[in-house]
Amino acid sequence: MSNDLEQLQTIKSQTLTIMANITANPKPTYSIDGQNVAWSDYLDRLRMTIDWCDKKLSVHEPFEIRSQGAT
Repeated sequence: MSNDLEQLQTIKSQTLTIMANITANPKPTYSIDGQNVAWSDYLDRLRMTIDWCDKKLSVHEPFEIRSQGAT
């Protein structure tokens, strides 16, 4: 299980690095030979990957349930 956790952390880290590079050096959206390249769409997909990683990683984090008993 720790192997899965490490892989998720690696995916998130790599995706954040890519996002940092894209936002530091933004590129315009363009079309070439009928193919569209939309960097904003790519950035949105990267954000979705981060959200996915966060959801998967949250399962491995400790949590606390507060309850109160009464008689």
